[in-house]
Amino acid sequence: MPIRYEGGFARFEGSCAVDEALPLAEWLEAAEAPRVDLAACTALHTALLQLLLAARPALAAPPEDAFLRRWVAPLLAG
Repeated sequence: MPIRYEGGFARFEGSCAVDEALPLAEWLEAAEAPRVDLAACTALHTALLQLLLAARPALAAPPEDAFLRRWVAPLLAG
């Protein structure tokens, strides 16, 4: 599973595809103070990015992937 949920913490790993959108949306709605770890994420579907931008969870760890670090991390950190 590309996204592992542990209480109020979600760890994104590898390529995270659109089929993860509904579980992510449900988790973001249910979690009180959601935090996400994108360190091991190598690809992020735009549906997941849109959910993260709308919910604005705390970024526990930025992505190590160069593209995601340059273009996605600043959007989520801001």
